[in-house]
Amino acid sequence: MPRGTRIFIWMINRVRPPLSARGWGAAGWVISMPMAATEESLRTGGPRGTDERTEPVDYAAINAVYAALAAGLLYATRERAAEEPIAVRELIPLSAATFALSKVIAREKVGTWLREPFVDQDGHPPRPTGRRLQRAIGELVTCTRCVGAWSALGIVGLRVASPTTGRTVANVLAASAANDWMQAGFRLLCNRSDS
Repeated sequence: MPRGTRIFIWMINRVRPPLSARGWGAAGWVISMPMAATEESLRTGGPRGTDERTEPVDYAAINAVYAALAAGLLYATRERAAEEPIAVRELIPLSAATFALSKVIAREKVGTWLREPFVDQDGHPPRPTGRRLQRAIGELVTCTRCVGAWSALGIVGLRVASPTTGRTVANVLAASAANDWMQAGFRLLCNRSDS
């Protein structure tokens, strides 16, 4: 197996090789792994004894679904988007709506039902559970940035497909985001005045 492949596998799986496996190579300082450890990491997704594996193909499947939805949205709304394009002034409410929706899905109690099949939430911070695609989806639904990309696709898609409904939903979610920011600011002011 080429040295670059071994390094890449190590980085993906975050397997720390023993110090004796480190050395100086033609491209500079490199970390190489013993072949047995590399094969074990590929098979199990991590060091020995780890049953929590996610394969690159699982992330590819999630990306393929996202790409298919985006392509379907572009195809279905190609004429409507030209008739009533999204104005620059709409980007702030759409961004705030995306923030609010992704926070609800990834962090709030209200979104627990959506995360439950993919995340362990037994009183601790949510942790992805399961293996392969289930675990990859668990990683997705606990990441506000990741959920934000999907939320943006849905909110912008709704805005383009049904402009009036899309604006209404975006404005409601944007008001929710503004409320979050104001509540956080109020809490910060109260904490400062108490100390």
